[in-house]
This record gives sequence, C-alpha cells and structure tokens, in this order.
Amino acid sequence: MGFHEIRFPANLSFGSIGGPERRTEIVTLANGFEERNTPWAHSRRRYDAGVGLRSLEDVEALIAFFEARRGQLHGFRWKDWSDYRSGPAARAVTAFDQNLGTGTGGQTQFGLRKTYRSGAQTYVRPISKPVAGSLLVAVDRDIKVEGQEFTVDLTTGEITFETAPPKGAEVYAGFEFDVPVRFDTDRIQCSMASFQAGDVPSVPVVEVRI
Repeated sequence: MGFHEIRFPANLSFGSIGGPERRTEIVTLANGFEERNTPWAHSRRRYDAGVGLRSLEDVEALIAFFEARRGQLHGFRWKDWSDYRSGPAARAVTAFDQNLGTGTGGQTQFGLRKTYRSGAQTYVRPISKPVAGSLLVAVDRDIKVEGQEFTVDLTTGEITFETAPPKGAEVYAGFEFDVPVRFDTDRIQCSMASFQAGDVPSVPVVEVRI
C-alpha cells in the first residue's frame, strides 16, 4: 500500500457528496434500554467523486487519475469543500484558529488538529495533510515565521519548532487541509452516451488512516 502526495482535481471534487461516518454498536436489552459503544475513536469520511463530473473532459481526467493510482492500491489527497479550513468556512484562516496545546519548555513537536464543538461536547480531529503555504502558527500572541522559527511536515501534519515554546505558552495554528483517501472500488463504469444525457458514474472514495 502506498500514498501519493497528490490532490484529486479540486474542480472534480467540487459538487461531490459525502461526509463523516461513525460506527456505533447498539445492543437492546430485555428491559428496552440500550447500550451503545463505538470501536472508532475518530470518524471516517466517505465521498462520491462521480457527482462532480460535468463534461467528457472530466471523465477523461478521472480515468487518468484512477489509473495512475492503480485503483484502490494507492491513496491520495482529497479536498472536502464542506470542511477544509481550520476555522469557519466563511472566514479567512488566522494563526489563532486552533489550539494545539501548551508548551512544556522542552516539547518542540506539535500535531495539527481541529476541534469541533457543539454545546458542552467537543471532538478533536487529527489533521495529517495540511496544504502547502496555508499554515500560520503562533505561540501565545507571537506569530512565528515558517522556515525560520518552525517547519511543518506536509505528509504528517507535525509542526517542529526551532526553539521549544516556553512552559505554559499556548500554541495555535491556522491552516487549510486535505483528507487522505483512496478509491473504494477497482472498477469505473462509464457510458459516454448516457453521461451526455445526464447520467454520471458512481466513484466511491473513502478516508484512510495515516
């Protein structure tokens, strides 16, 4: 299994359908009450790339991308147009979008993450595929300079500081990100005639763990 650090054409993923999937195990007891549990700490996203196709040129681009990935064999990057920024979708990225943790005085590496909040509950999602050139980082209120004060591994989402943030200092980051995915099929069936009439193929895509 391999992973290709290339993004599925963003113009083709625009208009696709999909989103997060959870796995919940539910047992109904004899008294009617339920016990619910999940074996997954993190959600897994699924999409249908076929919905974004609008022309025969799009189909050609899809087939070329599919063949280069050898079907399901190699993973790739996917832009989820409904969730690709560290902050609100309608706002530009800022260095203070997400809190990555608190400095210890010795820790130099921090992983990117995005926190989802609803009421008093939160979910922290690890981010492993930041987009090059989009990252902004700050320690407390001091914005840092990439390449001089920190570096980022675009394949893992790990930030490394040249100097460890002081003990008690809050580390923040803002960024755009992709989802690591693979095709969830080894077959694409297209009909040029039916496509021109408005029929599009189903091209399932599923998130992979990195």
